[in-house]
Amino acid sequence: MIGSKVKVNGDIISSEDLLVEGEVTGTITLSENELVIGTSGRVQANINAKTVRIEGEVKGDVDGSERVVICASGNVQGNVSSPRVMLEDGGRFKGSIDMGGSKPASAAKPAPAVAPEVHTIDKAG
Repeated sequence: MIGSKVKVNGDIISSEDLLVEGEVTGTITLSENELVIGTSGRVQANINAKTVRIEGEVKGDVDGSERVVICASGNVQGNVSSPRVMLEDGGRFKGSIDMGGSKPASAAKPAPAVAPEVHTIDKAG
């Protein structure tokens, strides 16, 4: 958690879920985790996370590999890219939305190849 009185300038890379109630300037990367920008959170950063929930303010591009939710109290100025995007009634958004990204990892993996059955005939005489 980044508390409401904390200011961070720089890049944040985490392998844990993160709640931002303070100010962040830079980039935030949580490739396999959830990021929540709380109601008092103020972020000027490009964001890349599995799921992103915005209750505060974000200025920058948001990339959610699974889902992005802009809550009623949320305000986003930037482009959003995610297969699932939700804008709650009252939420503010200025930018573009791209929901045509790549398929989820589970759907993108090819089926495992099955080796053909091999029969050996032994003609010992």
